[in-house]
Parts: sequence; C-alpha cells; structure tokens
Amino acid sequence: MTTRIAAALTAAFFLAACGLVNGSGSDAGIDGEWRLSGGSHAGAPLPLVPAAPITMRLDGDEIGGTAACNHYGGNVDIGDGRIGIGSLAVTEMGCDGPVMESEAAYLAALAAVDRFERRGNSLTLSGEGVELTYAFVPPTPDAALIGPTWLLDGIIEGDAVSSTMGDPATLELHEDGTLSGTTGCRTFDGRYTVSDDGISVSQLANDDRACPGLEVQDEHVLDVIADGFAYEIAGDRLTLTAGDIGLVYRVTDG
Repeated sequence: MTTRIAAALTAAFFLAACGLVNGSGSDAGIDGEWRLSGGSHAGAPLPLVPAAPITMRLDGDEIGGTAACNHYGGNVDIGDGRIGIGSLAVTEMGCDGPVMESEAAYLAALAAVDRFERRGNSLTLSGEGVELTYAFVPPTPDAALIGPTWLLDGIIEGDAVSSTMGDPATLELHEDGTLSGTTGCRTFDGRYTVSDDGISVSQLANDDRACPGLEVQDEHVLDVIADGFAYEIAGDRLTLTAGDIGLVYRVTDG
C-alpha cells in the first residue's frame, strides 16, 4: 500500500503552440501535470474510463500521478528526447473492474515507454509497441491554508504513503486560531499558531472512543497533529510532516 511522495509538483512550463521540445539533462520542458487523453499498447487501445481519469505529474527526476484508481510514483530520467522510468510504487486501493482494467493497461504501457515528444500542450510518450498521449493541465493556484476544508488523501510513513480508510478524514484551520477535524473515526479540535517554522498546536482534544480496524490511521493522524508540524501547499494539496511521518490532504469545497 505504498507509493513515493512527490511533495512539490508545482512547476509547469508553457511552450509556444506546435513547438517541439526535447528534454536535455534536468530540462524542465515537460515538468507539470498531464492528463492521459488516449493511447495504445501491444496493438490494442488503452481502455479509458471517463469517471476515473489517469494523470501524470513530472518534477525533475520524480514522477507520480493517479492511474485510474491508485496513486503511483517513482523516479524518472529525462534527456535528449528520451525518458527512462524506474520501478514504480503503487497504492493498493480496490476499484470497480473496468477501472482496475484501465489502470493495469496504463501501468503496463507506461513501463514500456522510452521516448517523449512535446508539441505545445500535447505530450506523447512512446516505445516499442506503445504510445501514450497526454494533455497539459494548467497548474492549480495554491489554496489558502486557513479556511478551506482539507480532505485526507494519504498517510506518510518515511518515504512512502498509504491509502486512507474509514469515513472521510478532514482538517480545518479557522480564522479564530482554532482547528478541527476527524481521523476517519474520531473527531478532534484544538488551537494552532502559524510561524516561519510551521504550525504549533495546543489544547488538542478528541472524542474518546474505540476505532475498530482504524486504530493505525487514527493514531497516525493524531500523532502528526498533536505537537505541531511543518506544512507545504502545492496547488490544491497540503502536506503536513512531523519528523518522518506526515499527512497529505487535498482541498474540498466543504
């Protein structure tokens, strides 16, 4: 249930329409977020599910994204029109059959690519018997830390992240200096202070009840929040870290 974290995938570069770009060394010409629009592998078209989009984020030597159902991530080597993708770690959530079929086909195709070509806002990855075409996704403006409802999207443990369980787990930092949220099981609230070093937390309290099957996630969330944490916002993503553990949230409308 793990995948590497690409914590700062915020760089995106617009190139002239129809201009061909080839990578060179650490060239960032294809950095940013891309959404798969079509592809084929071994003579068959990739089965895409509109309700389960496939994305790819590139940032220097890191690659990540959503493969229809699960998150994936790892290392990538880009240069002179060639791309080499290392072994990818993938979370282990389960989705409906067609979504899982789409994911399996995509990951198999992605493993076979070794070249890239960008023309304007279109990116093509290709290799022996494979072609994947992506459309550029303009970067999302950084969300405000205070005010939005943040939805827990991943549990960081060292250099890996696992999927969430239970009910939706949220975090809200309010204008009056209070915070509230849930672990996917229990609710909590407290007070916070923002400084250059991160966010310190005091008076944290939670409802004292059992969380059968969710004990690990419940304790992990509270361990990160309890004594304060460093934070980083990249678009609609908020990453909290406390030592070698952390939490990944995405912003919601409420």
